Amino acid sequence: MKRLPDLLAAWIMTLWVGGLWAVGYLAAPALFYNLQDRMQAGMLAGHMFTYIAWFGLLAGIWLLVFRLSRFGGVALKQGFFWIALLMVLLTIAQHWGIQPLLQQLKDQAMPKDVMESLFRDRFAAWHGISSVVYLIESLLGLALVAKQNSR
Repeated sequence: MKRLPDLLAAWIMTLWVGGLWAVGYLAAPALFYNLQDRMQAGMLAGHMFTYIAWFGLLAGIWLLVFRLSRFGGVALKQGFFWIALLMVLLTIAQHWGIQPLLQQLKDQAMPKDVMESLFRDRFAAWHGISSVVYLIESLLGLALVAKQNSR
């Protein structure tokens, strides 16, 4: 039965990393390409990013606990553990740090769209930072997949 927990960990990791790539590089761009209303596209993309952030947080914590229970202190010497931890920390920074700043700028711009307001430059800068953080997390996800069988 030792195989089932390992299989579950692989599935959770795959769903997390696949979700990051699907939301960030397929679904969100498709929304902005196909919807005329950019505010609606942004709102829908924001919801998807929120869902994948919550899933990633739960998945990442579960993977860290699983690795620690499976390997004990040796897990702290494995690249997988540190990559997963960094991904969880980036998710936390993104979801509870950067995203609230972006939302605050949108709220301050109301009733205008933030890109038509005085907050345009600040929003664009923070959105760029958010995009870089998401890209780093996505690339770390690929490294996590590569490291999944490291002991």
